[in-house]
Amino acid sequence: MNYKHKPAASLQRILRAVFALLAVAIAAPGVCAPAAAVVERGDAAFLLARDAYRNGEPVRLGRQLVLLEGHPLQAWAEYWSLRMRLDDSDASGVADYLNRHAGSYLAEKLRGDWLRVLGKQKDWESFTRELPALVLPDAEIRCYAAQQANTLETVRPMWTSGQDLPQSCEALVDRLVAAGGLTVEEVWQRVRRFFEAKRVGAARSAAAYLPASEGFDGRGLESIAQAPARYLEKLPAGFAAKRGGREVALFAVQRLARADPQDAAKRFGRIESRLSDEERAYAWGQIAWQAAQRHLPEALGWYEKAAATALSEEQMAWRARAALRVNDWNTVQRAIAAMPPTLAAQPDWTYWQARALAASGRADEARALYLKIGGQPNFYGNLADEELGRVVEVPPRAAPPSAEELAVVAAHPGFQRALALMRVDMRIEGVREWVWSLRGMDDRALLAAAEFARRNEIWDRAINTADRTLAQHNYSLRYIAPFSDRVRPKADELALDNGWVYGLMRQESRFVSNAKSAVGAKGLMQLMPATAKWVAQKIKLSSFHPDRVTEMDMNVTLGTNYMKMVLASLDNHPVLASAAYNAGPGRARKWRADQPLEGAIYAETIPFSETRDYVKKVMSNAVYYNTLFAGRPQSLKAALGTIRARGQGENGVEQLP
Repeated sequence: MNYKHKPAASLQRILRAVFALLAVAIAAPGVCAPAAAVVERGDAAFLLARDAYRNGEPVRLGRQLVLLEGHPLQAWAEYWSLRMRLDDSDASGVADYLNRHAGSYLAEKLRGDWLRVLGKQKDWESFTRELPALVLPDAEIRCYAAQQANTLETVRPMWTSGQDLPQSCEALVDRLVAAGGLTVEEVWQRVRRFFEAKRVGAARSAAAYLPASEGFDGRGLESIAQAPARYLEKLPAGFAAKRGGREVALFAVQRLARADPQDAAKRFGRIESRLSDEERAYAWGQIAWQAAQRHLPEALGWYEKAAATALSEEQMAWRARAALRVNDWNTVQRAIAAMPPTLAAQPDWTYWQARALAASGRADEARALYLKIGGQPNFYGNLADEELGRVVEVPPRAAPPSAEELAVVAAHPGFQRALALMRVDMRIEGVREWVWSLRGMDDRALLAAAEFARRNEIWDRAINTADRTLAQHNYSLRYIAPFSDRVRPKADELALDNGWVYGLMRQESRFVSNAKSAVGAKGLMQLMPATAKWVAQKIKLSSFHPDRVTEMDMNVTLGTNYMKMVLASLDNHPVLASAAYNAGPGRARKWRADQPLEGAIYAETIPFSETRDYVKKVMSNAVYYNTLFAGRPQSLKAALGTIRARGQGENGVEQLP
């Protein structure tokens, strides 16, 4: 059945006129799109179409399609209709849709859906015809392509990486095993990776490819994970006779190390003589990794015992971080030198390698590394610039987009769909449309798209888009500062640094006022409900109600007051306060050292990857905001300063939520 119908000719003319006016109007200063009432009335039909798709009701979806002719999201409803047909192996209309929407996000999405159906059906002729037009094939489609071409080795990197494998890839693994192309060692490495990721079920599934002679018994793994010390205390006498028994013991050591590395080291010391050199080194690598994340002084010694095993990139990084915590620059240098080239070349490890070289008197080699990352608009690019004696500056502002450049962006169907999706609270889908539409754009087009987003108050897209330019820049868009009449007075009232407040807000929500995180944090400043309530009580905010947390003034009032509280409780240091805002004041205090610590080293050695990245970005953001606000360069090194020894300058931190 064809659900596409045309509205009356008069309505068609009206809709065409509306969209023509919108495309022209958006290019004029101060005008946004699409906001016409005629267009927005179609939103209700679109949401009904979405519900029909979710509920598997093609007839109801078809009725809404009639009402969506000319609406920016008509293509989405058509996609849903075709997707439902594909579920029934009916590809009628797919080719026409792909032709009409060639190059769009939805065409890519539908073509991927179609290729999965074709691969499952083993219709290799059609699959081979359509595959070249897909821009970004996922693992499932790549494995179907490998099935068709009989290139079994395609699946090996996926297997060894430890990623989940879709059914199309599992079929390749089966064929690879049958051909003798997958070694027992490769199976064990995958099992270990799943053990390390706390995915016992996945590890058991991978172990199914082991021969019986390995002696692996996957029963009881969950109870071992819950009580690893008890298992190690009562190890079966013959556990080391076969590799399966030894690997289960290593699993117990690895799980115990997550809770108590020192206890794991003590218990492992009793049994390590019964294991191979590689197995001993693997266990010490696991123990050292966990110890480094807890800033234990034994970590570096345990890393030395792990020399006979291949460390993961995360373990290598923590070896370098453990050395940074104790200013052991020789070990920092050796740890980074042992990293794979792609890891060592990242800005963080390039910077710390340069610092290690400089500490050993090799100034020219250090300078060469600083020059590699200097000028990059990020935390370590900023620090490298300062090591080179250069200030952190905002590049000259590019010429503003012309009316013609803005009109091109406004008329782009992908951007129109993105705005419409955000308008109906489908932000994730809207962001995907937006990002796809940016593909292939040069700096001028990117700046026009960023300005288009700013005029429509889609602040996060303005930032994301302006961030992509390579030669022409507008840092007022990269570091956009909306709501200044409501944010800056509150920051000034509390004597908070405006750049720091904006730097934190940029990282928390990208200024999406109704943002909500997976754990329940809300609003511009991403406040947890319990924290919002606690702060409201502390400042005696009688107008507070949980339902008002996302209201801008309420959110900013509560958020800035909490920033002030954590700052005052943690030595008035913005690095500590930023860590506390993200991970909690107790953790920020715990991560301090027994001796003064360089602020950059504190940030780099934060155990939580999310918080580590967050603190670096907040502090770099703050430097750029203050540079824009003050009109003169700022120093990131000065902002990072030194973190005094644990306990100094702390005041009531234990009372904060």
